[in-house]
Amino acid sequence: MPGASYDEAPRVTYRAGRRGPGGQGPADFDACRKVLLGLLCVIVAAVALRLFWLQVVDGPRLASEAESRRTNVVTLTARRGTIYDRNGKVLAMSVECQTIYANPKVVENASAVAQVLAQNLGGVASDYVGDLTADTTFRYIKRQVDQDVADKIKQELSDQGLAGIYYLKDSKRVYPYGSTGAQILGFVGSEGTGLSGLEYYYNDILTGTDGQMIMETGLGGTPIAGGTSEVTEAQDGTDIMLSIDIDLQEEAERIIAEGVETYQSESGSVMVSDPKTGEIYAACSTPLPDFSNLTDSSSLDLKLVSQSYEPGSVFKVITTSIGFDLGLYTPDTVYNVPARYTLGDNYVQDDDGRDYAEDMTVRYMLQHSSNPAMALLANEVIGPKRFAEGVEKFCIGQKTGIDFPGETAGIVKSYDEYDGTTAGYMAFGQSVAIPMIQIIRAFAAVGNQGTLTTPHFLIAKAGEKVDWPSGGQAISSEACEKEIDAMRAVMTDGTGKNGAVDGYDIAGKTGTGEQAKDGSDGYEGYYYVASLCGFANADDPEVLVYAGLNGTSHLALGSAAHIFHDVMQQSVAILGIAPAN
Repeated sequence: MPGASYDEAPRVTYRAGRRGPGGQGPADFDACRKVLLGLLCVIVAAVALRLFWLQVVDGPRLASEAESRRTNVVTLTARRGTIYDRNGKVLAMSVECQTIYANPKVVENASAVAQVLAQNLGGVASDYVGDLTADTTFRYIKRQVDQDVADKIKQELSDQGLAGIYYLKDSKRVYPYGSTGAQILGFVGSEGTGLSGLEYYYNDILTGTDGQMIMETGLGGTPIAGGTSEVTEAQDGTDIMLSIDIDLQEEAERIIAEGVETYQSESGSVMVSDPKTGEIYAACSTPLPDFSNLTDSSSLDLKLVSQSYEPGSVFKVITTSIGFDLGLYTPDTVYNVPARYTLGDNYVQDDDGRDYAEDMTVRYMLQHSSNPAMALLANEVIGPKRFAEGVEKFCIGQKTGIDFPGETAGIVKSYDEYDGTTAGYMAFGQSVAIPMIQIIRAFAAVGNQGTLTTPHFLIAKAGEKVDWPSGGQAISSEACEKEIDAMRAVMTDGTGKNGAVDGYDIAGKTGTGEQAKDGSDGYEGYYYVASLCGFANADDPEVLVYAGLNGTSHLALGSAAHIFHDVMQQSVAILGIAPAN
C-alpha cells in the first residue's frame, strides 16, 4: 500500500535519529540523573556533618557564648558574721548597702549621669565618664555605697530622666566602737575577706557563701523586666562571741598609751585574762591602729604574741616554782647568797650594790628579786637537768595555741644545748627569748592549781560554747600554794608594791629584762622590758593582769608597776570582782 509505506518511512527515520550519535537517548538521561543524585548526596552529607559539628562538637561553646551575650552574672555578697563581746555588745557587724553599676549601652547622656555620681560619690565627673561610655553592657561604678547615698542618686537620676544606672544589694563591715579593740578584731578588705586580727583568724567561720543573680538582657544588654532567669541566694556567715569586755579594752588601751608616753618607751603591752579558763578580757600593744589612716602596719602587731623578748625577773616565778614542785625547799628555806655569783667568765649581782654574802629565805629572794640567789637555786639546788625539765613542763618555748595570727614560739635552749651558764642566766630570765603570752600562761597556771590553760578570745560560735583544751599540769597544787605565798610578799613589801590595789590580795612579780643588741652578744645599756604580772585575789584568782613596757630605761618598780596598778584597778571594778575581805 503506497500510502502506508509513505507514512511509515518518516517515523522510522525519526526514531532512528533519536538513537543516533550525539542524541539524548534514554541511556544518557540515566547517567545524568545519577550524577545529580551523587552531588545531592555530597551536599546533604556536608550539611549533616556541619550540623553535627555545630550541635554536638561545638554546640556547648556556642550556647555558652549566646548565653553570655544575653545574660549578666552578678555576685550576691553573703553577710559576714557578727562579732560580739562577752556581754553581747556588737563589736563588728555587716550592714546593708548598695553596689552601683552601669550599662553603658543604655546611658544616653554620660556627662549628666557622671555629674550626679560625682556629686554624691565624690571626685569629679570626668572620673566616671570612661566607665559610662565603655564598650560593654556592665561596669561597676562603686561598691558598698551607703543606702541613703544610693537612694539619693537614684532619685536625682530619675528626676532628670537619666537611664543606665542600676543597683545591687551589698553589705559592708562596720565597727560600732571605732578603733577600740581594732588590733584584736582586725579588718576586712573590699572583697569582704579578713586581713588581720580575728577577722583574719576566723575568716572561714565569719565568711558565708556568696550567691549569684543571672540577669537576662535584651538587645544592647538592657536588663529585661522580670527576665531574671536564676537567683542563688547567699548563705550568711556565722556569728561569734569573744571573751573581750569592750569597756575594759578601752581602759587598757588608754592606760598603756599614756604609760608609753610617760616612761618614754618604744612600745607597751597589756593583757587581762581569767587565769582559770584562759579567757582574755582585754589585750593590746602600742602603737594602736587607726584603720581610717593605716600608715603603720606594725600597729596590727599584738607584741605579746608575735614578738620575743628576754623576760627578766618575771621568769623567777618559774624558777622558784620548779623547786617547790620538786620538794627541794619551802618559802622559808634559807640559803647563803653571795654578793656575786660567777657564771662562766662573768658574774651576776643585785642592783642594790650589796657587797657581802647574805642569808635569804626563798620568799625574800623573790620579794627582792635577787639574781645571784636565782642562779644559785638553778645551778646548785635544782640542778640544770631538772631545771630544764621544769621549764619544759611550763611549755616555755612552745606556742600557747592562742587564737590570734602570728604567734611565735621564741628561742629556748633544750637541755642538750646547755652550757655551764645557761641554767644560771635563765633562772632570772636572761639568755631566753619568748613572747610574753608564755609568761602570762605560766603565771595563770600558778593561780590555777598548776594547770596550764589555752589563752583565747573565742568563747562561742553560732550560739554554742567553744571548749578549749588544757595544756597539762605544770606543777602541783601544793607547789602553787608555796609560790603564791612568795608572790604576795613581792606585792606587799617588794619590787611590786607600787602595783598593789587597796583591798585586793594580789600575787605577782616584776621583771626588768635587759635586751640584747642587734647582731651582738652584748646587752643594750638602760634598755629594758619592764613588766609586772600578777593575779587577784590570790587564794581564788578571778583576774590576771600583765603590764609591760618595751624599750624603756625605767625599772619595773617605777614604771610597769604603776601601769599594772591602774589596769588592775579598772579590771576589778569593771568585772565586778570583790575585794579580798
